[in-house]
Amino acid sequence: MIIAVDFDGTIVQHRYPEIGTELPFATQTLKMLIQEGHRLILWTVREGKLLQDAIDWCSQRGVDFYAINKEFPEEDAEQYKSYSRKLKADLWIDDRNVGGLPDWGTIYRMIHENKTYEDIIIEDLKAETNKQKKKWWQF
Repeated sequence: MIIAVDFDGTIVQHRYPEIGTELPFATQTLKMLIQEGHRLILWTVREGKLLQDAIDWCSQRGVDFYAINKEFPEEDAEQYKSYSRKLKADLWIDDRNVGGLPDWGTIYRMIHENKTYEDIIIEDLKAETNKQKKKWWQF
């Protein structure tokens, strides 16, 4: 899959223009997704030095993106300057989602197991309910 990933508020706590503290398991999850063959695109509002700082921060932690703020590495940004365009991606991981950003463990399960957030929540609720129910001989 092609997965677009935001930086501020998604990989790190939102402290723009500074780089915040890493969100738990963010870089570990991203590295696993890359190892599984997914193409990750860093899709952020950062530009110039602030963008390079984010790229370097990720790279130092072993996360090297397929492309940065474009669909593929060879894309010519000058070609698209005159209009706004939507990136073609299979998934978007962004803290500005409706409902907010799930934890990175849940994000990984959704992608790895090909499940929706709703599927994961229902499974977790069922597991919790089954764990709490006592059998007739336990009373």
